[in-house]
Amino acid sequence: MHIQNITYKTQCGNENEVFLHLNYCNNSFIPPLNTRVDLKEYSKKIYNNAVTFEAWHDQRLIGLIATYFNKEDNFGFITSVSLAKEYSGVGIASKLLEMCVEYAAKHHYDELKLEVNNDNIPAVNFYKKYNFTQIDINKDSLMMKYILKNK
Repeated sequence: MHIQNITYKTQCGNENEVFLHLNYCNNSFIPPLNTRVDLKEYSKKIYNNAVTFEAWHDQRLIGLIATYFNKEDNFGFITSVSLAKEYSGVGIASKLLEMCVEYAAKHHYDELKLEVNNDNIPAVNFYKKYNFTQIDINKDSLMMKYILKNK
């Protein structure tokens, strides 16, 4: 796999491609995604309501950040970050997060928020690396936010 063969897109995957990707990445989530949501319904919701930032390799969706943007409250909520594990460690998730931040800034949102499982230390550390800060904690997850610099 060569990183130069990865293409990045916004809002290109269809509902089935989102489903196939999330299903493939299911066990990479902590806990597995299908223990928290119905993957078909969640894929449909993402396809219909989220802005998606996507990484593709050989016409396969391999990385995805799905974000709901709330114009009324002026923030984005990152609902899903996933990457096929064989593509980890080469900067794909970082590039997708940069795309999400750039989109939010371009559209004048104030912040991005997300929720991450306390036990998903690699994900927590990834978000901290990109200046997300903890704003709340509950039994098994952290709420984090990133303040955009475009105010």
